[in-house]
Amino acid sequence: MSDLLERLRAELPPEALITDPDVTASYAHDMASFCEAGVPAVVVLPRTVEQVQHVMRTATALRVPVVPQGARTGLSGAANASDGCIVLSLVKMDRILEISPVDRIAVVEPGVINAVLSRAVGEHGLYYPPDPSSWEMCTIGGNIGTASGGLCCVKYGVTAEYVLGLDVVLADGRLLTTGRRTAKGVAGYDLTRLFVGSEGSLGIVVKAVLALRPQPPRQLVLAAEFPSAAGACDAVCRIMERGHTPSLLELMDRTTVRAVNQLAAMGLPETTEALLLCAFDTPDPAADLAAVGELCTAAGATEVVPADNPAESELLLQARRMSLTALETVKSATMIDDVCVPRSRLGAMLAGTAAIAEEYDLTIGVCAHAGDGNTHPVVCFDHTDPDESRRARESFDAIMALGLQLGGTITGEHGVGVLKKEWLARELGETGVELQRGIKAAFDPLGLLNPGKLF
Repeated sequence: MSDLLERLRAELPPEALITDPDVTASYAHDMASFCEAGVPAVVVLPRTVEQVQHVMRTATALRVPVVPQGARTGLSGAANASDGCIVLSLVKMDRILEISPVDRIAVVEPGVINAVLSRAVGEHGLYYPPDPSSWEMCTIGGNIGTASGGLCCVKYGVTAEYVLGLDVVLADGRLLTTGRRTAKGVAGYDLTRLFVGSEGSLGIVVKAVLALRPQPPRQLVLAAEFPSAAGACDAVCRIMERGHTPSLLELMDRTTVRAVNQLAAMGLPETTEALLLCAFDTPDPAADLAAVGELCTAAGATEVVPADNPAESELLLQARRMSLTALETVKSATMIDDVCVPRSRLGAMLAGTAAIAEEYDLTIGVCAHAGDGNTHPVVCFDHTDPDESRRARESFDAIMALGLQLGGTITGEHGVGVLKKEWLARELGETGVELQRGIKAAFDPLGLLNPGKLF
């Protein structure tokens, strides 16, 4: 420990090192439940690439594990510390280095907050689409590490589709530049895409070149009430089958709607079994919403209400964004699942989740990026009750098994981390895991980067 600190201090300013155990403990974990976390030896908050390189060279020389972190808003334990590790928090590397309206790119450091970037590029008439629900807190580096999604994915895609290039500090301290600044480029293997979603297990992202789009018109939102989740899922299928391209297509079940109303008195209709939100940012959103409204009515919607203006639309989006926070108030703890299925199986996924809730005698609220088939079943439970905690964990696993059975994946946007690594092996299979471990060994032969995550 003394040798580690002495070497780190040789090229780091005093304010970059945190050794107080009461403070370092606060960096030990992200927001996931049921994920073990160790005790870090030190927390380092670098401000420069050179400082990150020094940390990695020191870690390699002393064989000390390194756990990269962003804002720790993750939900899989991917940022959890291991015993005796260096926690490398990148939140101080928070500069927007460049915004180019001509090239439609932004060049940023990993600690830039998603919402800060979105507002900054908006001043240039540009748009950075990925918008996780935690966008006011989460960092671009964390978004890249977990391949985050968000509400806009149905039209604009996920983080991976906007990362053009990266600067990455490797385990031994070398600096690797991947990708490009150009609109096109296919030179060599796509290492950039490999780092996206790697959860800090292959290298430390210290700079990112991000693709931007022109700022779209302000979107308008439609809210449709359904007497059943099956009806809402049928409407989703009808909307996508007819070729509509909404900028947002979200679902909240009755449990979620009531939780949001309880938290913020949003006035959402509590009599509904499922509330579907659909938005368009087209030149004539009212016409698009009218067409979708007819499809919702045909699918059994009891009430279809289009917003009259962007301000009213934003209120509906705020309700959806606070869904996970609201469900956290139902019981003393939550487990937030992240299972993505083909859109055509969305109804079966929600029906199966409801059956699991009944089987385990638990409250499970579901909000979903319905247009992507990406569901977030939230298991609400009393963490002081051992039996209820056991049932919560078992129901969580049952939901993942259901997702795989329906042809889906165990994570659409939250990542694997500690929480789902056993399930990753089931999804990938023996050969898939073997190849992924080989890739890990090529980049990190000593196994120092974020050990114990993924597999």
